[in-house]
Amino acid sequence: MTRLLLAVETSCDETAAAVVDDSFAVRSSVVASQIDLHAGFGGVVPELASRAHVETISPVVDRALGEAGVTGTDLAAVAVTSGPGLVGALLVGIATAKALALGWGIPVVGVNHLEGHLASVYLADRDVPFPQTALLVSGGHCMLTRASAPGRYELLGETVDDSIGEAYDKVARFLGLGYPGGPVLDRLAAEGDDMLGFPRPMLSEGYAFSFSGLKTAVVNHVRAHPSFSETEVAASFVAACMDVLCAKLRRALEEYGDPAMAIVGGVAASPILRARAQELADEFGTRLLIPPQSMATDNAAMIGVAGWHALSTAGPSGPAFGPEPDLRLRFG
Repeated sequence: MTRLLLAVETSCDETAAAVVDDSFAVRSSVVASQIDLHAGFGGVVPELASRAHVETISPVVDRALGEAGVTGTDLAAVAVTSGPGLVGALLVGIATAKALALGWGIPVVGVNHLEGHLASVYLADRDVPFPQTALLVSGGHCMLTRASAPGRYELLGETVDDSIGEAYDKVARFLGLGYPGGPVLDRLAAEGDDMLGFPRPMLSEGYAFSFSGLKTAVVNHVRAHPSFSETEVAASFVAACMDVLCAKLRRALEEYGDPAMAIVGGVAASPILRARAQELADEFGTRLLIPPQSMATDNAAMIGVAGWHALSTAGPSGPAFGPEPDLRLRFG
């Protein structure tokens, strides 16, 4: 008999809920974005995010249940993001999930947001091979891992400063392009050419990433050339970012030869990265695992898939679990 799980995600600036069954089929997925709320500030304001989650969480959960055609009595468990993320935002989701699980008499399981992103590949294809080289790129994270099984990770390298998503947002904010920076920079990049030769930080050095120096190079160029071309700057910045990501992926594929390569996280929504990743996968004859574009950014469906994994391996969380804003992946 198919079992159903309600998943809740409130780690940053999306309030999301989804109903996912134990075969990872998504029965419903609702995401309420706060982009308009934070756009005027050029980034997420934690206090505003928390208050918006409080106002939005109940209607979002109700809509997810309604679209799936279920009630709490039809559910086997509740999964919720426990970290990493903004502590106030996480608290809203955890408190909601605990209250619902208690009222319905079902278990609740805390989920690592990063494991949610890594599990998002199941939203495109439930036949996910291992081992896999997995690149996680988002607004707060940039890391390259190898996964031997769900929940079994080896860290190859991560950013030593800004994540790639942070670099995108900071460059877009400096150029006056608004928030979030990724979509608009990708759109402008598609209209321009890589003419400026921005640096490719740590391109030939292991698996670590660095994007702060690249961001500074963009700022210095714009200040030195007041009549700069937005499309030229965007194309040159994005090309440098993509070259770095693909160089690290190429190195891992050459060293390990994994049969699958996963690209996950909000930056995986980038059409430019998706195209470059597919070219690399074709070259090496490896299978590209990537979530649907609409599921690459934060959503609760990915938390539902990771929640089923967590329940099957470790069982429900204890009643005292709480937010872990600095939660990391477990390696080894």
